[in-house]
Amino acid sequence: MSLVGKKFPNLNVDAMNDMGDTFKLNVLEEAVNNKKKVVLFWYPKDFTFVCPTELHAFQAALPEFEKRNTIVIGASCDTPEVHFAWLNTEKDNGGIEGVTYPILADSNRNLSSVLGILDITNETYDEETGTVQVEGDNVTYRATYIIDEDGVVQHESVNNMPLGRNVGEYIRLVDALTHVQEKGEVCPANWEEGKDAMNANRNSVAEYLSAHAN
Repeated sequence: MSLVGKKFPNLNVDAMNDMGDTFKLNVLEEAVNNKKKVVLFWYPKDFTFVCPTELHAFQAALPEFEKRNTIVIGASCDTPEVHFAWLNTEKDNGGIEGVTYPILADSNRNLSSVLGILDITNETYDEETGTVQVEGDNVTYRATYIIDEDGVVQHESVNNMPLGRNVGEYIRLVDALTHVQEKGEVCPANWEEGKDAMNANRNSVAEYLSAHAN
């Protein structure tokens, strides 16, 4: 079930920062209390392959998000201790040393379960043991959420494990959301900051299509 247009779940989750501090972080409260947008991105596992490239890409873009009044938060189902070990592993050795934004440690899978982004392909009930057994790694897909200053989800996307994200697209989407909020216009396909937007009516779309025929 999509969360777009709905409040982000109000849950406290363990998190780790680059100083080695474990603390509780509530994504909804981060948005609402700080009056900031939040980009929350989930990745499958620490110490893997595509994942560190994404964490470093978000770190490189952090100044651009900060200029846009936007908080970046990473997340996986690893424990805080594993996050800290990865944060202390050099980039040349596959680590994420230098990443400064917080990383959720949803090891009990409370939040990722609510979001429905876990890699569970099948569940079976074992009558002999009275347990539910799952197929899949029970880790998260590459899910991304953009949450506005009121805690409402404005964007949601999920990539399969091998498909890394384009961080620039989330900057573009934050720009588009800000334009809608400030100008009251809607953003057409391939819109970027500085390009024409349009009003949400028939005459405006006709004018836009006429002006951008090529």
